[in-house]
Amino acid sequence: MISGNAGPLTDAGGDVGGQSIHLAELSAALTREGHDVTVYTRRADEDLPDRFTTPSGYTVVQVPVGPPQPMPEAEVLPLMGSFGNFLKNEWEAERPDIVHAHYWMSGIATQLAARLLGIPTVQTFHALGVVEERFQGPVSCPSNRVHLEQLIARGATRVVATCTDEVFELAHLGLPRSRTSMVPSGVDVAEFTPDGRADDKGMRHRIVMVGRLAPSKGYDTAIEALTHLPDTELVIAGGPAAEQVADDPEASRLLSLARVAKVGKRVRIIGHVRHDVMPSLLRSADAVVCTPWYEPFGMVPLEAMACGTPVVASAVGGMRDTVVDGITGRLISPRNPVRLAEALRQIFDDDALRAGYGMAGCDRARARYSWDRVATDTLRAYGRCVSAPPRTSRTGAH
Repeated sequence: MISGNAGPLTDAGGDVGGQSIHLAELSAALTREGHDVTVYTRRADEDLPDRFTTPSGYTVVQVPVGPPQPMPEAEVLPLMGSFGNFLKNEWEAERPDIVHAHYWMSGIATQLAARLLGIPTVQTFHALGVVEERFQGPVSCPSNRVHLEQLIARGATRVVATCTDEVFELAHLGLPRSRTSMVPSGVDVAEFTPDGRADDKGMRHRIVMVGRLAPSKGYDTAIEALTHLPDTELVIAGGPAAEQVADDPEASRLLSLARVAKVGKRVRIIGHVRHDVMPSLLRSADAVVCTPWYEPFGMVPLEAMACGTPVVASAVGGMRDTVVDGITGRLISPRNPVRLAEALRQIFDDDALRAGYGMAGCDRARARYSWDRVATDTLRAYGRCVSAPPRTSRTGAH
């Protein structure tokens, strides 16, 4: 596993939180299946050793490129050549059966090393530059990112997309459908369950939203919907630590918007919430709302479903795969506060409907999105890249 911008032990916040969880959980699940897994990530913590085994059994190698501290994406990109040289030296000494790169920058380092050694590679982008540019503008990524992603996709032995939308986007970039597998992200169904502690609510109804603080996440839509929903509070978890929220520009903008809409006393931005305490927050909600303009996959709807909480989500990206409209929650058009309010009011007013959505969501999360199921599907993709089926004994590296 190669991840230049997110480590499996990175606290699940900021722009790479979901990717860090994916990397850690998939590596652990593959290890449980009997495979030897090594994760190569850029050293961003000088207190951790160069190479160590995690409690889940996979190995982490911290690649010594750049200063040992978190860095902006734009500063990590120039380090990928050195990262690739490190990988090449490692793999000349001990050749892996297959290499799986996560995010586009990791694909650069991976293919630099693997192509010279003839090692098959799998690429997961997690987010495509062409989609980010469409919704956020070119300022969100380097000017040559889309071109580089085309080259990475064509150079990989196989590309694993995380949602149906991404399969179509990759086809538009020129990647044959025959070289693409669709494997979603997952959820820890042992940790995210309907049973367990729930946070106390401050009002009769509670809406919860989770994610980094950015305009594209659609918090504005929920704040505007709140004007149609009396006796309802909105709790937003994400962004910096709680004590730094007051200094965050996007948090300030959202709270100002709430005051103008006369719902300021019903909107709380609580800052970053640790992943291990997220279940109790999600259980406390009458509905979890996810209304971004776009979303490459979206772990939050899955985590809410696994907790038995109904989801109202924008019908974009991966959420069109995970949320079944009218069964596990509701799908609505993005940037539509009136439609959001209508969907939430229906859930609030009908206890049987709310319970039905919760039970169906939990069943779907457990059946389709457990990490063991995701690992099985990933191994099937690996099997398309190597001459023999992936091994089930601890004899090969993945």
